[in-house]
Amino acid sequence: MKVHTEEAYESYLEKTLVSHSGWQKGDVREWDKERALFPARLLDFIRKTQPEQYKRMKTQHGAKLEEKMITGLYKELDIKGMLHVLRRGFKFYGKTFFTAYFRPAHGLNPENERLYQANQLTVTRQVPCHPDDDSTVDMVFSINGLPVATCELKNPATGQTWKHAVKQYQNDRKPAVPLFLFTKRALVHFAVDTDEVYMTTCLDGTKTTFLPFNRGSHPGEVQCGAGNPEHPSGYRTGYFWEEIMHKDQFLDILHKYMFLETKKETEDDGKGGLQTRTKKNLIFPRYHQLDAVTKLVQESTRNGTGTNYLIQHSAGSGKTNSISWLAHRLSSLHDATNHKIYDCVIVISDRRVLDKQLQDAIYQIDHTQGVVQLIDQDSQQLAKALIDGTQIVVTTLQKFPFIISRLLKEAGATNEEEATEEHQKQAEEWEKAIAGRKYAVIVDEAHSGQSGETSRELKEILGAGTSNGEEAETNMEDDLNEVMESRGPQKNLSFYAFTATPKGKTLELFGREKRPFHIYSMRQAIEEGFILDVLKNYTTYKTFYKLARKIEDDPEHSKNKALKAFGKFMSLHPYNIRQKTEIIVEHFRKQVAHRLNGRAKAMLVTSSRLQAVRYMRAFEQYIKDNKYTEISPMVAFSGTVKDPETKAEYTEPQMNTNPVTGKSISESELPEQFKTQNFNILLVANKYQTGFDQPLLFAMYVDKRLDGVQAVQTLSRLNRAYPGKENPIVLDFVNSHESIYKAFKPYYDATYLEEETKPELLEQMKFALDQMQVYYWKEVEAFAKIFYKKRNKQNKADHRRMNQHLEPAKGRFKVLNGEERQSFRDKLGAYIRLYAFISQILPYGDEELEKLYSFGRFLLPHLPTERDEEVINPNEESRLQYYRLEQSMSGSISLEDEETYGVKSPTETGTGKAEDEKKPLSEIITLLNDRFGTNFTEEDRLFFEQLKEKAVRNEHVRQTATANSFDKFTVGIKQIIEDIMIQRMSNNDDIVTRYMENNEFQNTVFPILAREIYNAIWSKQE
Repeated sequence: MKVHTEEAYESYLEKTLVSHSGWQKGDVREWDKERALFPARLLDFIRKTQPEQYKRMKTQHGAKLEEKMITGLYKELDIKGMLHVLRRGFKFYGKTFFTAYFRPAHGLNPENERLYQANQLTVTRQVPCHPDDDSTVDMVFSINGLPVATCELKNPATGQTWKHAVKQYQNDRKPAVPLFLFTKRALVHFAVDTDEVYMTTCLDGTKTTFLPFNRGSHPGEVQCGAGNPEHPSGYRTGYFWEEIMHKDQFLDILHKYMFLETKKETEDDGKGGLQTRTKKNLIFPRYHQLDAVTKLVQESTRNGTGTNYLIQHSAGSGKTNSISWLAHRLSSLHDATNHKIYDCVIVISDRRVLDKQLQDAIYQIDHTQGVVQLIDQDSQQLAKALIDGTQIVVTTLQKFPFIISRLLKEAGATNEEEATEEHQKQAEEWEKAIAGRKYAVIVDEAHSGQSGETSRELKEILGAGTSNGEEAETNMEDDLNEVMESRGPQKNLSFYAFTATPKGKTLELFGREKRPFHIYSMRQAIEEGFILDVLKNYTTYKTFYKLARKIEDDPEHSKNKALKAFGKFMSLHPYNIRQKTEIIVEHFRKQVAHRLNGRAKAMLVTSSRLQAVRYMRAFEQYIKDNKYTEISPMVAFSGTVKDPETKAEYTEPQMNTNPVTGKSISESELPEQFKTQNFNILLVANKYQTGFDQPLLFAMYVDKRLDGVQAVQTLSRLNRAYPGKENPIVLDFVNSHESIYKAFKPYYDATYLEEETKPELLEQMKFALDQMQVYYWKEVEAFAKIFYKKRNKQNKADHRRMNQHLEPAKGRFKVLNGEERQSFRDKLGAYIRLYAFISQILPYGDEELEKLYSFGRFLLPHLPTERDEEVINPNEESRLQYYRLEQSMSGSISLEDEETYGVKSPTETGTGKAEDEKKPLSEIITLLNDRFGTNFTEEDRLFFEQLKEKAVRNEHVRQTATANSFDKFTVGIKQIIEDIMIQRMSNNDDIVTRYMENNEFQNTVFPILAREIYNAIWSKQE
C-alpha cells in the first residue's frame, strides 16, 4: 500500500481511533445495508447490559426473538428517529430496551458508570451505502450497532480535498436510502481531508450545505481566522480524530448537544402577503460552541461559584444555542465530591426564541418538562422561581430591581413604608432563601448596562453577603460593610457574559487578565462564511455648504450649542434631504433592487425622529414625481413627532399603510410587513439598529453619526448571510472611512483592554467635590447612619429624616452661580457613575467613598438643571447659500492590517463635557463654512446675486412663479436662467462655462438659485 494514498490515510485514522480514542474496529460483514444497521452488534449489547429482560423475551419468543426485535427497532427508528432511540431506547412488547448508556452527571451510582463503559463504539471502513449498487462510504461510526455518523476522506496528496468529499455527498449519495435518511440513521456526515473538516446533518442532493468544523487558524491568539493550525499528529485535522471523535467527547455530543430544532418562520408569499412554514434542523454544535461550553464547564467544576467569565463570540456564532447548551450543562453540574455546584441558572436575555429553544432541547435530552421557566409576567413571578427550585430561569435584567418590593407586596404590604414588622419578617425569610442558594447568571450581550446600578442590585438580591443568618448586634459601619461587600464579587454567584463587542467596562467586570475567556472573532465568522463583511463595499460622501447671515445683528451664542443647532439645521434642511433622497432612491433602483432575484431590501439610518419623518415625506414626493412603482418605503420611529415647520404631527402607524388592505401598520406588525414584497426600504430613527434580523437587507444608507460599538451593531444589520448575497453596500453621508475603521477594528479580532479604570480617580473626584462645600461631611454621615440601617430596623419616618439631611446641600447649591452649579452637577454625576462601576470590580473598602456615593445618588435628582435661556434659531438667523454633496471615497475598508486597537475603561476624571465659549454668529457661520466649505469665491457669489436680481425682474419668470408650485416653477424657468447666464457671460466666463458643461455643478447650483428666485418673487407679492 502506497503511503500517500487515500487508503493509507484511512488506515492511519482507523488505527488512531482504535488505539487512542476508545473505538473498536468494525466488521463490514455484519452490515445490513437494506436496514442500515449492524444487528449482531446491537443484540450483543442488549444481552450484556439488560440480560434479565432479554432472557424473559427469549423465553416468550424463542428463536424468532432476534429478528422480531430488529424489526421492532427498525420501525421505531422510522417513527421516532435515531436520537430518540439512542437516548430513550425502543419499545418491544411493552418493555423498553436501551440502545446506549450515557455518562451520568455524578458518580454516586457505580452501576450507571458500568453501563456507560459497556457501550461499543465501532468504526467500519468502506461500508456499502446504497442497496441498489456497490458504492461505499469511507467510514461509518456506530454506537452499539446503530450508525450515527459517516465520513468521506480525501488526501490532498492525491489531488483531492474536502471540497471533493462535499461534491461526493451532494452528487453521489442518495438522501432517500436508509443510511442517509434525515434523523432516521446517520445523524451527521463529515467531509475531511488532512487540513480541514466540514459537516452537515441533512443530505439534500446538490442543495446540501456543509459547515466548517475547524478550530480556527490560530486558536486563542489575537488574530484567528478560518482553518486549522499545525497539530502534533502531523495532520491539521488531528484534533478531530483524537479529541472530537474520542469516545467520551463524541457520546457527550450525542447526549447533551444534538437536538432537532423546529422553527416556524414567516416569509413573503410572492403575492404581497406572508406565509408560515415549519422548518426542521438537526443541530450539531460547531467547533467553537463545543469548545467554549466544554471549557466553561471544566473551569466551573474546578472553581465552583464566585468566578466571572467573558465569552466574546461574533455575530453569526450561534450564541442562542451556545447559551442554551451552557445553561443546561450548568444546571446539572457537580463538583469532584458529587455535590451540585449551582441551585439555579439564570439566563438574562431579550432573545424571544431562547426559552422555547431551551425547553425543546432539554426535553429531547432529558425527556423532562418544566426545567425552564420564562419570566414573562412580573418580578413576583421571578422571585418565586428563584425560591421554588426551578433549575433554569429566563428573564430580563430590568426585573431584578423590583424583586424586594414584590416580595413585600406578596407578604401583604403595598410598599416598604407601609410594611408591618410581620411583612418585613416574611420578606426577609424570602430574601434569605434566595441569598442562601448558589446561582449561575448567564448574561446575553453584556455591555455597560450590566455594569451599573441594576447589576449592583442584582448582586445585592442574589448575593450571599446580604444574609448571614446571624442576629448579632451590629453598628452602622457593619451594615455599611455588608452592603459594600455585596457589590463586589459574590461567593455564591458566577457570571457568564456573552457579547460580540465587549466594552472596556465589560472586560474589567468579566474578563481574565484584560481578555475574554473564550473567543470566536468577527474575522473567523467572516472567513468561515457565517456572516458577510459589511465593509467590503463602503462609499462615503462629504457635504459642502455655505451659510450666510440673514439678520443685521451679530449676536453672541454658545459656540458648542450653536454648532449643534446649525448642524441639526443642515441635517433637516429640505434641500439637504431632497438631494440625499434622490441619491438613495436612484442608487437603490440601479444598484440594489434587482439583487437577490428582485427581493433585496435596504435601510436608511437617520439621526432623529424628525429627520426620519422628513425623509419619508421626501421619499414619497420624489417617488410620486418620478412615477416610480418599484420603490416602497416605510418608516420606523417611536411616539409622536411634531414638525415645527408644518405644525403637523406624525406617528409611525399613520405614515405606514398596507397597500393591499389600505390599513395602517402597527409598530408590532412592521417587522413582519417589511418581509413582504410590499416594502423594500426601511427608514429608521433609533429603532432596528440592534437585534433586527433581516437577511434580505442588501444596502444601508447612513445619515447619522456612528461611533464605536454603535457603528458595529448598526452596520451589522447587513451581515446576515443569504443565498446569492455577496458584498452588501453601504453609502455613508456622515462618517468617514477612518472613523468606521476605528470603530470596527477592536472587535475584528480578540478584544483586549488597553487601559484599566484607575480606582484612585474616585478619591480625586471626592476631593474636588468636598472643596465646593455644597455638602458638609456631618450631613453625609447623618444620612448614611439612616440609609445603612438593617431593613428590619427601618421605619416609616426614615425617608423623611434622610431627606432632611439633604436639604442644607440643596440650599447651598441654589446660591452658586450658573457655571458653578453646572460644574458641581457634572462632577457629582461623574463620581456616581464611576463608583457604581468600580464597586463591581473590587470589594471596595473605603467607607467615605461609599457614603458619598449613596448621599450623592439621593441628592443629584434634587439639583435643578440650568434652564437654557439661549435660543438659537438657525432658520431665522441664517440661510443656505451654497450646497454640494460629493462622493469622497469608495471601496473596501480593510481590517486585515497589523494595527491593534484596544478598548478602554474610565481613566479620566472629566465629566465628558467639552469646554464652551461665546462666539459672534458671524464667526460661527465662518467656522461652519470652513468645515464644510466650497470652492466658490466672493466673485461667484456676487455673480449669482446679480443673476437672481435679473431673473426676479423678468416678467415671464414672475408670472411663472405666482401661477405655479415651486416644483413646476423649476421646470418652467430652467431655459430662462441659462439665457440670462449667457447674456451675462462676460461678467464671469468661468462660472458660466462650468455651469453649462458640468452636470453635477449645474444640478447643485440650479435648485438653490431657483428657490432664491421663487422666494424673492413671493416675498414681494406678500
